[in-house]
Amino acid sequence: MSWEDDLFALLDDLEQQAEALYAADRDAELADRSRAAYGAVTLASRLMASLDTDLRLEVQGVGTVAGGLERVADGWCVLRGPAQDWVVCLPAISAVHGASDRSVPEVAWSPVARLGLGSALRRLADAGERCVLHLRDATSYDALLRRVGADFVEATVGEGRSVLVAFSALAAVQSRE
Repeated sequence: MSWEDDLFALLDDLEQQAEALYAADRDAELADRSRAAYGAVTLASRLMASLDTDLRLEVQGVGTVAGGLERVADGWCVLRGPAQDWVVCLPAISAVHGASDRSVPEVAWSPVARLGLGSALRRLADAGERCVLHLRDATSYDALLRRVGADFVEATVGEGRSVLVAFSALAAVQSRE
């Protein structure tokens, strides 16, 4: 071998070492970015990817609620069960079983999915059907929803008594079918 061949072999070896170091740094950077990106994934975005999937939700004050996930919106979801439907407040969910491995970021949601819990409760109030209000402390009210405020719902319970339930205390609303 001539000195030129030795020089080119040395330069090739150095280039391969540099490529290996770059690949190692790149892999570590990609892993860091992946962890950081997953840190922005919300429960709602995972549920949005699970639409039309049968799920089991562990809900504070209620227990296990099972059914097909029909809708996800800002702070709530609708689960259609075999005997009744459930409007579940997302902050009251302690565990989800059977969710998709994917997520749908909020920027990809339809405008309807941005409606808050008050919109869902207004629709139930307009329908005039009795329902069960389940609170996070396991209290429940057989109720007829009347009016919905900014952060509470007014319901008639028992023999015409009125009760105001704060959204922050509400775990789920169960249909009475």
